[in-house]
Amino acid sequence: MLLIDKPAGPTSHDVVRTVRRSLGMKRVGHAGTLDPAASGLLVVLAGRATRLARFIGMLAKRYTGTIRFGFETVTDDADGEPTLRDESWRGRTPGEIEAALAHVGAQPAQMPPAVSAKKVEGERAYHMVRRGEEPGLRSVEVTIHELRLSAFDPSAGEAAIVVDCSTGTYVRAIARDVGRALGTRAHLAALRRTAIGAWRVEDAEPLNAIRDATLPLRPMSEAVAHLPAIEVGEAGGRLFRHGRKFESSEAHQGFVAVFERGELLGVGEFREGLYSPVVGLAS
Repeated sequence: MLLIDKPAGPTSHDVVRTVRRSLGMKRVGHAGTLDPAASGLLVVLAGRATRLARFIGMLAKRYTGTIRFGFETVTDDADGEPTLRDESWRGRTPGEIEAALAHVGAQPAQMPPAVSAKKVEGERAYHMVRRGEEPGLRSVEVTIHELRLSAFDPSAGEAAIVVDCSTGTYVRAIARDVGRALGTRAHLAALRRTAIGAWRVEDAEPLNAIRDATLPLRPMSEAVAHLPAIEVGEAGGRLFRHGRKFESSEAHQGFVAVFERGELLGVGEFREGLYSPVVGLAS
């Protein structure tokens, strides 16, 4: 596992290609896409650890962002062509912006941006938009743990925000919805991911610092450190390796990280009184 501080510009897949070349490995992936214009923390996994990406995806993510008032865009961020314009944001107070943030943060669902990777009948929404079609997206459940104003610059028409949210939440959609809740239009001007679960961007390596001999790789056990851990004996380890259910004196609902003598065997799940292997990592 590797923590990368992605700069604005490259895609998440560009980062994967860079790490792939540095490691000389084909099997490299990331856990949680960052849009090209966004910067910040990207978790990259290599080898067998790529099987753990979905468990990292369960974790909450933290961002800092900038909302720019005055117009919406096709993409809901600064990369898209401007669409609807409205200058009624002028004269709005920080208190009114905070009220709009509170309203949006309390919503249990969110309409994803039209230009997004969401699938509609098996096709990515952005492909449909490029053909001039309406993708017909539906709102999805999200959880916004925190959404607050950190600064407001009325001369620039920009509000700096902090967001702590569940996976699948689009911060650019938050910016769009905050503008509408304020009775005007807005889009996301900048975005930086500062944390995923317990990982912080301060602990990540800049992309331009990645070199073959200096890759600061982390053990793949760190990718499941947020899961309850259970230790199995030789018999339990043998059953796990063969994809068979096993017993343990510990009962944890949901996913668990399974270890044998300190080695991460994989991830299991408690079902009907027994643990079932979900992802195997050991040879």
